[in-house]
Amino acid sequence: MPSSLKLAFLGCGGIARFHLRGIRAEAPEISVTAAIDVDPAKAAAFADETGATPFPSLEEALTRGDFDAVDIMLPHDLHEEAAVRCFETGRHVLLEKPMAPTLDACERILAAARKAGMVFMVAENAQYWPEVVRARQAIRAGAIGKPIAARARFANNPRRDFFLDPEEARPWRFNAGRTGGGIVIDGGSHWIRPLRMWLGEVDAVVATLGRPLHQMEGESLAHALLRFRSGTTATFEAFYGEGIFGPGELWRITGQEGEIAVGGSDGAVLYNDAHRDGRQLLEPAGYAASFGPELADFAHAVLDGRPLQAGPEESLGELRTALATYRSAARGGWEEVW
Repeated sequence: MPSSLKLAFLGCGGIARFHLRGIRAEAPEISVTAAIDVDPAKAAAFADETGATPFPSLEEALTRGDFDAVDIMLPHDLHEEAAVRCFETGRHVLLEKPMAPTLDACERILAAARKAGMVFMVAENAQYWPEVVRARQAIRAGAIGKPIAARARFANNPRRDFFLDPEEARPWRFNAGRTGGGIVIDGGSHWIRPLRMWLGEVDAVVATLGRPLHQMEGESLAHALLRFRSGTTATFEAFYGEGIFGPGELWRITGQEGEIAVGGSDGAVLYNDAHRDGRQLLEPAGYAASFGPELADFAHAVLDGRPLQAGPEESLGELRTALATYRSAARGGWEEVW
């Protein structure tokens, strides 16, 4: 088996920077050999930094480039066409979440991956978020007893969003036709995946949505109650607006014997009878620290045949939860996820 993986970056925007840092930190077996972007300056910048060959289109890269796999980091509405084309030419695919904006598109991508027999991974980096992983270990070890409930919350300001291109008149993430919705289908997946890792599969959702950020077509405010098959419940709150947000943990999991606060200024902290003032399980590592293990997992799957920590089908849970959230807000009442 080859000892290195030649990878093409398809889309050289903000998320590509995180992927490159992750490769350098924890996936030295990956070499970026192609940088593809419709903006020649973006492709050239990554090419200069990595030694890759720049390309203005996927088709030209597939014809002339030297790479085994493609890391697709494009707007959501372009995922299906790009992924299917890569599979048709015998390339492995790492695809940024969501797999696609619709379940039908996801099924077509999955079918193309199966037909090609290539490695396919959906890049949900929350699967590898250090604090999230450590909390799961503690829960499985019984540190808080049987989980009863949880809450997840994230808030962001577009002025501080490093994924927005300041030179773009209207960010594609503000276009509901491109994203498939708003913050729930996009950034919300990073908060829903950990809930599923801790509590199991989501069964049903009831939700309300709002648009306080008027320049964004999709929802910029979401409040939802998630009911899990295990019988536990979790609240999910997402907000994208112009205000200034105070600090606080990103998640809190409550069990019969204690709680774990995750993603705050203290990292991951356990509270139970033995640690009533809290015991730090892990110092703050943060969102950025999740990309190295993610890229390494993909590389090992390609090079060594190692099973992925989470197969691509796992990402359908976040997408189905988002779509159920939208149906609930539109119709009122509970909506089943599966």
